[in-house]
Amino acid sequence: MPYLKIVLLFISLARLRYCFSQQINSTSQNCTVVEPVYQWVWRPDRITGSYRWEIVCVNCTTSGQDDGTNNFHPPNRTIPINSYISDPVRDSRLIVRSSKPFNGETPVELLSKSYYTPNEIFYVRNNHPVPVVDVEDYHLCITGIGVTPTNLTLSQLKASFARKTITSVLQCAGSRRAEMDDLRPVAGTKWGGGAVGNAFWTGADFKSVLAYASFDLRNYPNLANIHVQFEGLDHDPVTLKRYGASIPVKYLLDGNFEPLLAYEMNGSPLPRDHGFPLRIILPGIVGVRSVKWLWKVTISDHESDTPYQKEKYKAFSPSILSTTVTKTNYERTLPIYDLPVTSYITSHKDGGSVQRGLGLVTGYAYSGGGRFIQRVEVSTDRGDTWIEAEIGPDLTKKWLKSWTWVLWHATMAFVPGWQEVWVKAVDDGNNQQPQEIKSVWNFEGYLTNTYHKIVLYGN
Repeated sequence: MPYLKIVLLFISLARLRYCFSQQINSTSQNCTVVEPVYQWVWRPDRITGSYRWEIVCVNCTTSGQDDGTNNFHPPNRTIPINSYISDPVRDSRLIVRSSKPFNGETPVELLSKSYYTPNEIFYVRNNHPVPVVDVEDYHLCITGIGVTPTNLTLSQLKASFARKTITSVLQCAGSRRAEMDDLRPVAGTKWGGGAVGNAFWTGADFKSVLAYASFDLRNYPNLANIHVQFEGLDHDPVTLKRYGASIPVKYLLDGNFEPLLAYEMNGSPLPRDHGFPLRIILPGIVGVRSVKWLWKVTISDHESDTPYQKEKYKAFSPSILSTTVTKTNYERTLPIYDLPVTSYITSHKDGGSVQRGLGLVTGYAYSGGGRFIQRVEVSTDRGDTWIEAEIGPDLTKKWLKSWTWVLWHATMAFVPGWQEVWVKAVDDGNNQQPQEIKSVWNFEGYLTNTYHKIVLYGN
């Protein structure tokens, strides 16, 4: 057995790209960020006291700081072999879709009970272990083309910039993926309709913070080539590559777009699973771009180089398969940004039973890109006739754009035996949901936004 452990250890070592033996400077136009240097150490576990191998950043501070030479050292990251040991405890009501990394879905029947989804049951989408961040030493680094290199502590963000609150939905691009998988197998986590949630977020206005770093759109002659990159503190425990994503700078041209550097969620400090101590909230845009545990913002002449930007989160034609997709397909297909209109029934589960007679059906509806929900329609005769549902107040409708959902309800007549219930939503651009999944199917299982259809049995 000792020999087996040694062999397994060397296999783990071999799998790592152990090329971090020297310091690598990632230099932008005006700022140098010192990339972490790692080495293996044999030391006691801080919880159990037993010894184990860990990868330790040898040139990092506790959570990131400027060393006085305009070189920003990233936060300290210790990567134990069991790198998920420091993950937070989760609410038992979350439906676990994967444990390492943790992905948990909100039970849909809980979604329509509250306009704001409680933090403890808000869906969790992680790609890596949850980083441990010491807020006292935390810094946000802003760098790149046309900005003054700027490091801001969380205290500075809170003290120097007015508190701003927005209400915004976050939705995973793979929400409702299980419905696509029922038609034809797709890749990815098989989410139901609960990979979505609505919260009010408080923090600093992102545009104001960029302006503090001398960012000015007038300084860029070709805005079509400018992107805002976001990098998180979480990273793959094997490759050590950090999570990142980006958006085109064109979003910042919209005076009604409200990106936020959020440090509170529903009136409380960000939970660790949701990005403590800081995350970017990009309302109306797919959740993958709202990077958690944010530590670096870069203004760049290209989009993020991470696979989450260049390879994943692209919705291809139904005719393209994982076995036939080409490099050209990836290059020509844009990353997912704005989310399409969607709706979902939360009060009843497919295949469930109901009392015949009049009954209440409830659910949610949402559209990305700041579009309002104009109406929600429900049918019990396979679309021959439709009943317009009552929709709850959109608490942000006084603004020019809506980043939130509506909760709807409709009184339906249930007959004995099996009966289908369909729902569809229409947004203020008169965009409607497609009827059939086959028209939007893609091998990654992204953007399921067809009519939500369930079958109920009337007793």
